[in-house]
Amino acid sequence: MEPRIAFCFENVEPRLLPSCRPSKIVCVGRNYLEHAKELGNPVPSEPLIFLKPPSSLIASGEPIVYPAISEFLSYEGELGVVIGKRARRVKAADVNQYIFGYTCVNDVTARDLQKKDGQWSRAKGFDTFCPVGPWVVPHAEVDVERLRIRTLVDGEVKQDAPIHDMIFPVPVLIEHITRFMTLEPGDLIATGTPPGVGSMVAGNVVRVEIEGVGVLVNPVVRE
Repeated sequence: MEPRIAFCFENVEPRLLPSCRPSKIVCVGRNYLEHAKELGNPVPSEPLIFLKPPSSLIASGEPIVYPAISEFLSYEGELGVVIGKRARRVKAADVNQYIFGYTCVNDVTARDLQKKDGQWSRAKGFDTFCPVGPWVVPHAEVDVERLRIRTLVDGEVKQDAPIHDMIFPVPVLIEHITRFMTLEPGDLIATGTPPGVGSMVAGNVVRVEIEGVGVLVNPVVRE
């Protein structure tokens, strides 16, 4: 008789993992008119694209770490689009067959470092700077045009806007991105943040809510 091994999980706390494991995180800047205005930036004539490293991913419930070298950390609640199959030179009319589903994203930004560097890689690339989740809702179950995104800090609403306020909607974004970059299954597109961005401090709890998609919750802690 083979020996049996018993496992006891009594004292193990279950935790969520990030809702996707992308080869790359493709982000869109200034994709809401009022957000561009609140930061004093020009409205882009085409999607403004940047990348966050996969090492910045954390799940709902995990802490956002406020780095010691920053003095101004900002939340940015966003709709995330998860790619379902390899996409290259996709037309806007055909994007539905390439989308696996949708999730919530917080594009955390060290705003002072963004200004200092003149580009965004460091300011948006720290470990823990891309909370995502809590899960991915399949594309067929989501009416994107009816979605609304809200971001709350310690229960106070900071951002509240319909997804259809995007300057460049999801089909346009995917068509634009796949003109110059191949998207692989599991890749994540963070589609931009609405107006109302502001600072976070250690001890805050940040919630990104998209009805029909999920609620992403992360505490902020000091490094």
